[in-house]
Amino acid sequence: MNTLSYKTISANKATVNKEWVLVDADGQTLGRLASKVAKLIRGKYKTNYTPHVDCGDNVVIINAEKINLTGTKWNDKTYIRHTGYPGGQRSLTAQEMFDKNPTRLIEKAVKGMLPKNKLGSALFRNLYVYVGTEHEQGAQKPTTINLNDLK
Repeated sequence: MNTLSYKTISANKATVNKEWVLVDADGQTLGRLASKVAKLIRGKYKTNYTPHVDCGDNVVIINAEKINLTGTKWNDKTYIRHTGYPGGQRSLTAQEMFDKNPTRLIEKAVKGMLPKNKLGSALFRNLYVYVGTEHEQGAQKPTTINLNDLK
């Protein structure tokens, strides 16, 4: 009998190993930081990655106010939303959004790189962004990760 002696193991909610990770955004470029954080949240750096399961880490980002944008993106990049009323399209530049709330810039960048479904919504709840070095997840003892070491 010629059969395989191994089975493909898929992660599920019970077998997944979720950790807490601390990322410092000081001096990081927005898009590069967002893509690596989205991979961490999704779990793509883990060997037991399963596409339909939340097997990623919980990520805490500090120093959101020290993020960089290259070129003239501070003035050229626009964020568009709609109020729902006729003629209700509103737009903000990256600088205006940063001045209002620096954390929202990172949150929007990461959310745009996650799946657009229920899983993506659940994954986005694993992201915590803070201005400054103080954060509320000290009890979880997050391990610090250098994003420059990740691919």
